[in-house]
Amino acid sequence: MKTTYIRLSIATALLAGIYSCKKGEATTSDYQTTEYSNEISADSISSVATMSVKDKQFVKTANVNMEVKDVYDATISIEKSVQELGGFVTHSNLQSRVISEDTYNTSNEEAMLVKKYQTENTLEVRVPTSKLGELLTLINDKKLFLNSRIINAEDVTSSIKYAEMEGKRIKKTSENISELKTTKDKVKMSDENMSEENLQQLANLDVTDNLKYSTVDIYIKEPKLRIAEIAVTNSENIDNKYKFDFFYSAKNAFVEGYYLIQRILIGLVTIWPILIIAAIAFYFYRKNKSTKKSIPVDRE
Repeated sequence: MKTTYIRLSIATALLAGIYSCKKGEATTSDYQTTEYSNEISADSISSVATMSVKDKQFVKTANVNMEVKDVYDATISIEKSVQELGGFVTHSNLQSRVISEDTYNTSNEEAMLVKKYQTENTLEVRVPTSKLGELLTLINDKKLFLNSRIINAEDVTSSIKYAEMEGKRIKKTSENISELKTTKDKVKMSDENMSEENLQQLANLDVTDNLKYSTVDIYIKEPKLRIAEIAVTNSENIDNKYKFDFFYSAKNAFVEGYYLIQRILIGLVTIWPILIIAAIAFYFYRKNKSTKKSIPVDRE
């Protein structure tokens, strides 16, 4: 009986050990699976975008350069996502960059303008910093090829503390100035201190805004050339048709000649005093020359 009890105890211990090992293996496997899943999730966006450190404050920015299938559709989707995340678009410059442009005449009246172009867009958006990672993930879903993605997290903790100390200093200076007697120098110092305080408050507002909203610069373009075929008029044939008309040109030449004669006559009338003086001078010159010829030369 005692031997049987010992055997049952040993068997129970072995079964418990095997069960514990199995359970441990299952737990380890589950942990590894969860860890791998988290790595995949974190890999879709940089840890910089979602980084949070106790007693630290970061101003986060991002720059994305990628190629997409359709720039217009991607632009609409990105702008909509930004708005849904509580952000806003500050700049969007969608344009078609023309690579080549040629005109082919198809008849005497018609031609075809063929443009080869690439569509691109440069965006600047502001999104709540807490949603930066989510936005980058949504942007990433639109890519065909990612050229570059830069994410910055600037530690501004010390700058904020320094700004607080500067605020206290400015306040203390203001109190000291208020205790002085009213003079011209006091007014000047008070004005300068107020100006410094205003600049400090403006800087604080900028930092607060940059902490709350992250700026994301996005450049997207299409890798393939698009071709646009636009029906236009055959301008070359129209130019040749009206380039030269002999009778019309001869008529205009005759009219221009007539007007030229009129302008010459008007010009002569305008300078009539000069013409009279010239005529008188010429007259006396001829007369003097004639007198010299009529005087006989004495011969010895």
